[in-house]
Amino acid sequence: MSTEVFLALLLYAFVTSITPGPNNLMLLASGVNFGFVRTIPHMTGIAIGFLVLLLAVGFGLGAVLKAFPALELVLKVAGGAYLLYLAWKIAMSRTLGGVNGKAKPMTFLEAAAFQWVNPKAWAMAVGAMSLYTNPAQPFFSVLVIGFAFAAVNFPSVSTWAGFGMALRGFLADPERLKWFNIAMGLLLAATLWPMLK
Repeated sequence: MSTEVFLALLLYAFVTSITPGPNNLMLLASGVNFGFVRTIPHMTGIAIGFLVLLLAVGFGLGAVLKAFPALELVLKVAGGAYLLYLAWKIAMSRTLGGVNGKAKPMTFLEAAAFQWVNPKAWAMAVGAMSLYTNPAQPFFSVLVIGFAFAAVNFPSVSTWAGFGMALRGFLADPERLKWFNIAMGLLLAATLWPMLK
């Protein structure tokens, strides 16, 4: 892979990792509701879970889904249902920090598993592998693509949790927090729109 292609890949990885989507909206809400430190397992789960998904797509899972469209449909339906469930949980959250033990941040495993039903994660993985895999060196190029995403994904998603943390003081007011969480839940549900078209 030439330096120019690698730089284009890094830019693609950065732009797709930092733009709004289900992961970043959930991290923004988690940063507000639980703070940055309690959101670290969620951020790490996204980074590792997406890397595993990306490598799986690069090493053949993408071809399996193309061969079995019904499996792709099952993933879309399961992902959409789970995303709506998460949107509902965020929209109904009313307290910072999960008072009374009811709310808790997403765990590492939950965030990693979510990547497998996240429509944006699939689009990013399939897009990256289609655009940047070199047929002459498929194994090596898949690893380079994985490295590029690993280098930019965690810092990108951390930014969203940081934004949430910065908003905690402003959203300490219960009424503001309620409307913020409702807005985040609605925005998260709206991320399904591209999948439904």
